Amino acid sequence: MLKQESRPRDAAVNPPTTELWAFFRGEFVPLRDANINVATHGFNYGTAVFEGIRAYWNADEEQLFGLELLAHYERIHRSAGLLLMDVRQSPAELAEITVELLRRDGLREDVYIRPIVYESSETIGVRLHNLDTDITIFGVPFGQYIDTESGIRAQVSSWRRTDDNAIPARGKITGAYVNSALAKSEAQLNGYDEAIVLTADGHVSEGSAENLFVVKDGVLMTPPITDNILEGITRGRLIEIGRDQLGVETVIRTIDRTELYIADEVFLCGTGAQISPVIEIDRRRVGEGRPGPITRQLAHTYFEAVRGRVPAYRDWLTPVY
Repeated sequence: MLKQESRPRDAAVNPPTTELWAFFRGEFVPLRDANINVATHGFNYGTAVFEGIRAYWNADEEQLFGLELLAHYERIHRSAGLLLMDVRQSPAELAEITVELLRRDGLREDVYIRPIVYESSETIGVRLHNLDTDITIFGVPFGQYIDTESGIRAQVSSWRRTDDNAIPARGKITGAYVNSALAKSEAQLNGYDEAIVLTADGHVSEGSAENLFVVKDGVLMTPPITDNILEGITRGRLIEIGRDQLGVETVIRTIDRTELYIADEVFLCGTGAQISPVIEIDRRRVGEGRPGPITRQLAHTYFEAVRGRVPAYRDWLTPVY
């Protein structure tokens, strides 16, 4: 596995050493000036959708690579549509704006990019229609969100994942992440690193903000999108790596809670989380109690790919400089 610098919990954001910029109300402004009014609808009611995008620094090439820019902006368009919001810029235009933003920032380290489409009307009243929509994009230096190397301890949360008929998980809706926050804080306050959330009928859904994979007898398994998971971009790429590089197929099916306890390996994944091995769940050791071989192989290939070191996956990347 590619060696990652370890950081203490909740210290993933590095102090910026240069002026950071934001795309805000149709123009580039210093990040410190990208502010909204407290009466903004999206702030009051969670009527916004967002993405988390990473850009990875390759020191050998002195290049910053934006990861899956187009795929993320296609998804933010879909998420916005769920909330009756229209995004003026196309996914390709938003990718171009992001590249220009990163060039202005001039960072030579890993970056986390946050686009937010939000109801920008300054008004009180719960609804989705007859409101103005805007988008802002900014980036910050960013390291690990959760441990990607030694493994984490997880708790099956008492909080259930919101249902598609309540708040759809396939849309990255800001207000829906209260559900994730409840689960994550419950787990961490109980001494765990991360939460695993179940569906209303008790099947495994995902982590607090990550997709989930189980390995059993050399087979990868992951819950279907109908079990109230985010349609993860990283999830899809790991299925691809498993098939093409490891010769391991992925079975997409509903997973019972106790299958987590008898799994050979479990890991969480996502743009923010990257790939995080789970070595203990509910005080039960997963496999040998350390990151397993399939997780390690997937992680190694993935971390090499996102820095532009795997030619077969260079099409995931957009060079910035």
